[in-house]
Amino acid sequence: MKVNFFNESKENVKEYQKLINRIFKGIGTNKEFNIIFVDSDEIRRINNEYRKIDKVTDVISFALCDDQDLIQTNELGDIFICVERAKEQALEYGHSEMREFAFLAVHGYLHLCGFDHQTEEEEKEMFKRQEEILNSAGVYR
Repeated sequence: MKVNFFNESKENVKEYQKLINRIFKGIGTNKEFNIIFVDSDEIRRINNEYRKIDKVTDVISFALCDDQDLIQTNELGDIFICVERAKEQALEYGHSEMREFAFLAVHGYLHLCGFDHQTEEEEKEMFKRQEEILNSAGVYR
């Protein structure tokens, strides 16, 4: 798995990138995707433009194809992570920033792979898979 990183925030995200790379090296596939670190203003703009929700969010994923069976490329899409919101949530949830960034990256990745959490059943499946990936990388609550 190859992760391409782009930092459009003013924050130093090198340590988060190292952890995220380690997590996805454990997933044996030739796919790749992008993670773009952004600030609150940018994620709000993206959320408003594409989802018609005018507020800051933590992570937004854009899959290159909604039907994963039709993908003829190794590229999955883009994940935007709001650095400020991730740091706030780490405090709110009482865990490390590293854990929060790892969670958001895995959550976004699973959306790129077609997982969702619109129903209780979908949410159970997605969150189970998230925990499996994080635990296998040694990232615990």
